[in-house]
Amino acid sequence: MTDETKKAPQELEMEKKAEVDIQDENIKETEETETKEDKKPKKERTGILFIQTTKNNTILSLTDMAGNTLCRSSGGQSTKQARLKSSPTVAMFASKKIAEEAKEHGIVNLYVRIKGQTGELTTSSVSHAVIKSLSRDDFKVISMLDITKSPRGGPKKKGGRRGRRV
Repeated sequence: MTDETKKAPQELEMEKKAEVDIQDENIKETEETETKEDKKPKKERTGILFIQTTKNNTILSLTDMAGNTLCRSSGGQSTKQARLKSSPTVAMFASKKIAEEAKEHGIVNLYVRIKGQTGELTTSSVSHAVIKSLSRDDFKVISMLDITKSPRGGPKKKGGRRGRRV
């Protein structure tokens, strides 16, 4: 008779369990090596953040370099009170939403484009609050550009040749 037939059934079961344990360990080792390879550092992507500020609201739009919109947020989505939609505090909440979406898409670097009201000399403090909030969230701002339109002459002012008579 062979060795296997001489062994008790309990001993056979113990040997089978040991073989199964060895196979499980081999599977775990291969899974660990695969997961280590899967954890390659993500490629740092670059995006463009458009900040549009008006007297009544702040609109943030994040796009990739091709111009495809990844996410949008505004002051109106962050608050219920109409008078607060254009405040810097609410703009920071909107920028937090943008930051979460950007991290999901792997965006680390940002080009910032700020657009204010046409004819105003400076952009509002809202845009500064948004940029400050994003820099705190570990985004690298590559460049900032003011794309506010400036009037060049425009339509004739009312009041006639000699101005308004009071």
